[in-house]
Amino acid sequence: MSTQPLYRDTENGKLCGVCAGLAAAFGAEVWLVRVLFVSLFFVTGFFLAILIYIIACLLLEKMPIKKQQQQSIYANHSMKTKPWQQGNTAEKLLENIAAELDDIDNGLQKMENYVISFSYKMDREFKQP
Repeated sequence: MSTQPLYRDTENGKLCGVCAGLAAAFGAEVWLVRVLFVSLFFVTGFFLAILIYIIACLLLEKMPIKKQQQQSIYANHSMKTKPWQQGNTAEKLLENIAAELDDIDNGLQKMENYVISFSYKMDREFKQP
């Protein structure tokens, strides 16, 4: 389990993104962190759990946009080995990769069709100095 800096993940969070940020930092599923927080809420008393959440919301910085983009790319290409870890099953991971490869193939086919077309030859002739 690799630890990362703690941020509030407002993109995947429900209120302030504290639980989603903790889940991202420790590599756990968000639902598991939320269940643990709700159990803390009932075990320690309402006031203490709400106070901890508000303090975390105020102290933790919002996750930078670049980090959110990296996290979303990583989430599509990571495989979970244990049920509480973030990631996809092996089947879902293969589906994601197959879909991306299909998109790349379609783009290459469009590019190839343009390069062998008459309009490409004309564009090339007129753009020469």
